[in-house]
Amino acid sequence: MSVNDACPCNSGKNYDDCCGPILSGAKKAETAEALMRSRYTAHVEGNFDHVANTHASEARATYNKSAAEAQSKNTTWVGLEIIETTDGGVDDETGTVTFTARFEENGKLHAHRERGEFRRENGEWMYVDGKINPQIEPRRVDKVGRNDPCPCGSGKKYKKCCGAG
Repeated sequence: MSVNDACPCNSGKNYDDCCGPILSGAKKAETAEALMRSRYTAHVEGNFDHVANTHASEARATYNKSAAEAQSKNTTWVGLEIIETTDGGVDDETGTVTFTARFEENGKLHAHRERGEFRRENGEWMYVDGKINPQIEPRRVDKVGRNDPCPCGSGKKYKKCCGAG
């Protein structure tokens, strides 16, 4: 990748201003999201050493680098969308990043949705674990009764205002 190439992580930044320095080891990820983006970009580039080296201590033993490399031969990563980040900032010790990574495998488009857990080890962000296809908290709406005041603020009963129809 060159200095003017867009970073594969879809941050909107150039590679050399985003994941490039993290992947080369020139700098450490400052946030959990930055580490997540660099891990995605590592998959795009086939840099499975970076993926392995950014697992938390208890997760390193279960990461199968050769299996990831073998699977990548039929995979083309096509986009990353960060849905939500909770904590994981420069002053935090833990954080979560919910994301969708889209990829094509054997001619079919797929989406991997995950809520990744991150924490600092010796001052560096590490990937701990993730929950695949996490449930999003449903939107809660209070039901308005027919004889309740209309929530639009008109002062009328709901049934005679917005509930009429």
